[in-house]
Amino acid sequence: MSESGQERSFAPGDLIITNGDVRTLDDTRPHAEAVAISGGRILAVGSRDHCHQTLSPGTPVLDAEGRSVIPGLVDGHAHMDREGLKSELPSLASCTSIAEIKDRIRTLVAAARPGDWIVTMPLGTPPEFRGMPENLAEGRWPTRWDLDEVAPDNPVYIRSIWGYWRHTLPLVSIANSKALAIAGIDSATASPFPTVTIDTDVKSGQPTGIFIENNFMPIVELTLMRCAPRFSADQRLSGLKRSMAIYNSFGTTGVYEGHGVADEVLTAYQTLRDEGPLPVRSHLVLSPRWHGATAETVQACLGDWLGWLKRRGLGDDTLRVQGIYAEPGITAENSLRAEAGGCYTGWAGFYYDAGLPPDALNVLMEEAAGAGIRVSGMGIDMLQAFARADRRASIAAHRWVIEHIAWVSPEQIAMARDLGVVMTTHTNRYIWKEGARLLDESPQRDPNELVPLRRLLDAGVPVCLATDNVPPSLFHPLTHAVTRLCRDGRPVAPDQAITLTEALNCNTRGGAYLCFTEQRRGAIQPGFDADLVVLDRRLDAAAPDDLRTTQAAVTIVGGNIVYRS
Repeated sequence: MSESGQERSFAPGDLIITNGDVRTLDDTRPHAEAVAISGGRILAVGSRDHCHQTLSPGTPVLDAEGRSVIPGLVDGHAHMDREGLKSELPSLASCTSIAEIKDRIRTLVAAARPGDWIVTMPLGTPPEFRGMPENLAEGRWPTRWDLDEVAPDNPVYIRSIWGYWRHTLPLVSIANSKALAIAGIDSATASPFPTVTIDTDVKSGQPTGIFIENNFMPIVELTLMRCAPRFSADQRLSGLKRSMAIYNSFGTTGVYEGHGVADEVLTAYQTLRDEGPLPVRSHLVLSPRWHGATAETVQACLGDWLGWLKRRGLGDDTLRVQGIYAEPGITAENSLRAEAGGCYTGWAGFYYDAGLPPDALNVLMEEAAGAGIRVSGMGIDMLQAFARADRRASIAAHRWVIEHIAWVSPEQIAMARDLGVVMTTHTNRYIWKEGARLLDESPQRDPNELVPLRRLLDAGVPVCLATDNVPPSLFHPLTHAVTRLCRDGRPVAPDQAITLTEALNCNTRGGAYLCFTEQRRGAIQPGFDADLVVLDRRLDAAAPDDLRTTQAAVTIVGGNIVYRS
């Protein structure tokens, strides 16, 4: 990609993007050749000559070289903070044997002092960490004794994955003898929960250092191994900064964190915002710690929070906190995590005790509806609770959100439309990873009810596609929406496919609608904020399944070039 004139990377300035396949997502002018930017806004859209005439001679020019230019993408359920955290710990990716794992640990020990903790990423290759331990030459997990050979004087802990990266169990973490001794784990140590197994040697009965969890969210690191170092505030801050750069590299300029963020994540956002405008516009939802709250305490808390939680919440164009996350019930598993972890959330980034018993949940919904507080809830089953709240006061103007939709019936689609509900998807799971299995397990169901994008759009229900950070590129969900193929090539309800333009609309105009910014973002048109992306290819020249490998060549937010490949 060529450029003439002086680059202005960090302050809004004048810029002309020319020679592009500009997909404006503006119905009045769907395609253009060039875009003129001034003062952080889009000044003109049209031909090269027209855009040059709007700005003075010598204005910097970015030659798109025929590549597609689109509005910035908004991720409807991003968990963006997790991505950068993966680089805060030493990686064991690409290790193909226990010998290689030991070599990697040996190198870390050499750079540490005796007694220093060595905490690493899980075994396997991101983003899914599949194939362990089968892909190791020995066909087994390393044990405490394997790790002791290279780290006799340093406690070592190999963390487990966040189970939703892979959507298969079990999770496995491993500690060496020094770490086990510090944690006080021996042959008499009991498992903290029925889904957790402390593996033991058959002959000696001693722990092998291998912890096996049949739960998707780790328990061991919050309980048995709570003595191991946790993510610090500095790591969360540097990880979030790195996360934003990664999301920018895939053309994401905005996120909606509907699952809610805990205080430690919000603090990282606020600290980074104090350093200057964020390169990813971030719309955050409160993750509450209810701690077994009753209907009365929920009502009291909402009363205390009304001043900042209602309507548009608090914040500015780059960082806003608005609305509250809600879910029914709290499991014994999550109660254990909440009690053991306290305000620390590990990979989650949200509080584990956000669930409420039915009577308290109903109070939360009704009070939120009456006060104009937006609610985001996980799964289509929340729709009935939304409808009950709507009977107290209309929720349509506040655009309540149903996240991670899987099976959705025509009746539920109609109800969502009538309630003004916005839906976000999880196609990485429900189409790509598990779509064929879900259809096989539910032969009695209409396959067109599985992530029914065609039906939702035809009914007028606002939809925003989402990554859930598995992986962070929105071009994966965009591909799923268009091709409807699972990872083994089987079609998943192909009648629910939508066009590429419709899919892009979900993450541009739909993303802006999700964040209440549709009057100034989501399209490339004069007067709108200059959030746009020059892609690394021309979209109409690529095969549909190649769409998933698309990346950004240049990403611009508010007129700032925030990423350049």
